Amino acid sequence: MTNGAVRILIVDDEPPIRKLLRVGLATQDYAISEAMNAKVAMELVSTDKPDLIILDLGLPDMSGHDLLAKWRGEGVTLPIVILSSRTDEAGIVKALELGADDYVTKPFGMNELGARIRVALRHRLQTQGEKPVFQTGDLTVDLVKRIVKVGGKDVKLSPKEYDILRILVQHAGKVLTHRFLLEHVWDGLTDVQYLRVYVRQLRQKVEAAPDQPKYILTETGVGYRLVEEI
Repeated sequence: MTNGAVRILIVDDEPPIRKLLRVGLATQDYAISEAMNAKVAMELVSTDKPDLIILDLGLPDMSGHDLLAKWRGEGVTLPIVILSSRTDEAGIVKALELGADDYVTKPFGMNELGARIRVALRHRLQTQGEKPVFQTGDLTVDLVKRIVKVGGKDVKLSPKEYDILRILVQHAGKVLTHRFLLEHVWDGLTDVQYLRVYVRQLRQKVEAAPDQPKYILTETGVGYRLVEEI
């Protein structure tokens, strides 16, 4: 580990998982601390001042959801990535709506987890404002001039299509729940079917193969994610 390394707190009650994460993340020059339950995790957040938390939802002394809600309620703003064997959509959506930055389900690959960690860390560094021009692959979005281009050619979007794309750009790489998008585009005054229709229309305009999107990805039953880098 290097001096000044990003500090990651692993909160998981399974020793083999903690070891896997400790070894895998240490090779990426992260400084690792560990907690096997919520009590120790809360102490380490105060004493070790981690830069990011990897949180399991199934802790022995408090549910991960309750711990997440407690931290966010106390003003803890550091990135929290959920790592859980739970694959039920309701549990994932609940964690995201309580303030988790992302989630990865077990079993997982270290490359995927590392990518999610980097996105979460970058996103927190961008709280002072987004870059005025965003690009991923052939897709370019100028947030100041409200110009969208694919392969250098202008793409005309409806106001709602642009609003959806703008929010995805502002949170590029992060999964946004259906509810989050509905509240920010329609003030929550419509249902998810409208969102699906507009996302389908948006893909028709920005994706080379709308049925196999490479930019706007579906997180089944949860929401959508804009790919940050291609």
